[in-house]
Amino acid sequence: MSSRLTKEDCINLIREKTQELKRLPKKSDFDIETASMIKSYFGPWPRALESAGVKGSDPEKLRQKREKRLRARENQIKYRKEHPKNKEDSK
Repeated sequence: MSSRLTKEDCINLIREKTQELKRLPKKSDFDIETASMIKSYFGPWPRALESAGVKGSDPEKLRQKREKRLRARENQIKYRKEHPKNKEDSK
């Protein structure tokens, strides 16, 4: 696509491609120029899909991510308490 796309054009292209493919479109389903224009409006690809209304954010996945980050942080704190950096220990 050689002409400049509007934000609405990008949304329509994503929706049409979703119907055509019967799945969420990937960046590689579009030519490089079109994918670049879509990303210039919406940022990361998942955000473009959400803006076009073809992909919703999954609250359960978000909750799981938060819990995973919290567990990782707790483990990091626990590890640092059990393995303090002490210059005496490294001799």
